[in-house]
Amino acid sequence: MTQTSGLAGGQAGRPPSLVARGRNLIGDRTFKYLSLVAALLVLAILLLILITTLKQAWPAFRLMGWRIITDSTWQPNDPDGDGPLQPEFGALSIIYGTAYVSVIALVIAVPVSIAIGLFITELAPRRLRGAAVTIVDLLAAIPSVVFGLWGILVFTKFASPIYDDLHDVLGPVPVLGDIFGANKLGRNFLSAGIIVAIMITPIITSITREVFATVPQDHKQAALALGATKWEMIKGAVLPHSFGGVVGAVMLGLGRAMGETIAVALVIGIDFLITPNMFAAGYTIPSVIANQFGESSGVFTAALIGIGVILFVITIIVNYAARFVVRRAEIRMRGAAA
Repeated sequence: MTQTSGLAGGQAGRPPSLVARGRNLIGDRTFKYLSLVAALLVLAILLLILITTLKQAWPAFRLMGWRIITDSTWQPNDPDGDGPLQPEFGALSIIYGTAYVSVIALVIAVPVSIAIGLFITELAPRRLRGAAVTIVDLLAAIPSVVFGLWGILVFTKFASPIYDDLHDVLGPVPVLGDIFGANKLGRNFLSAGIIVAIMITPIITSITREVFATVPQDHKQAALALGATKWEMIKGAVLPHSFGGVVGAVMLGLGRAMGETIAVALVIGIDFLITPNMFAAGYTIPSVIANQFGESSGVFTAALIGIGVILFVITIIVNYAARFVVRRAEIRMRGAAA
């Protein structure tokens, strides 16, 4: 009885701070392991997706080899129907179309998104900020098929005469004539790029707005106190501090642009071309998969899955390149600050 009561008294006599610390340590370890499991689970899912799709696409990779990314001939079946012909699945023109549409979308969306984000965080009156944020968030919630239907039913009909006028004016000019070539009913790379730009603008805007809001007020006030104008304060204090976050927002928008399917399939047209002409019809990887997967079989299906794997790899490469750029820029900015 004496020994038991002594132990109980010893435990009861422990300082409350030690008991609380022990509980906090248990909570910290639990959170650490749960976070580790969640991170490993995401990596495992991505790895399983890559392995599964690569296995299903292997017949096409074995048939084409490296020519699947270096050849532009996409010919799943015999075009004449007069006998067996070995299919060709050269996806270079499709990869080009994906990159072309994505670049057009980013060129349009990134300046607009950054400008909207700066307006909301730095320039807009307090009463207007809430309404602007709500409109941007609502725009992000619109389904992509709605953008695609609006694009093919309204936008292409409106834009086609403008494309014709641009071709008439700029077509005879060297170099520009290659970019502003003949128009095909408004369904082309530029229309797809504009539609995708409208779709990714809310995403980039939302992230850049949050990034701009994290800039310390002391930095802004210090710049203004030194006599800087509003624009000089933004250029010298807000943009350098937000560079990494802005690049991350752009990369997220690029991923959405490269993977957009229905809206692009409705407005880009149907053609396997490698041309600088923005008014030419084309194809992207997601639109090819959406249009042709239902009628595919055998190696044809494997080829469609294969170009999906290629898109997956391109996305990973682009994201790692963006991280490298951000890291180098941050090191350079730290060196300049020192």
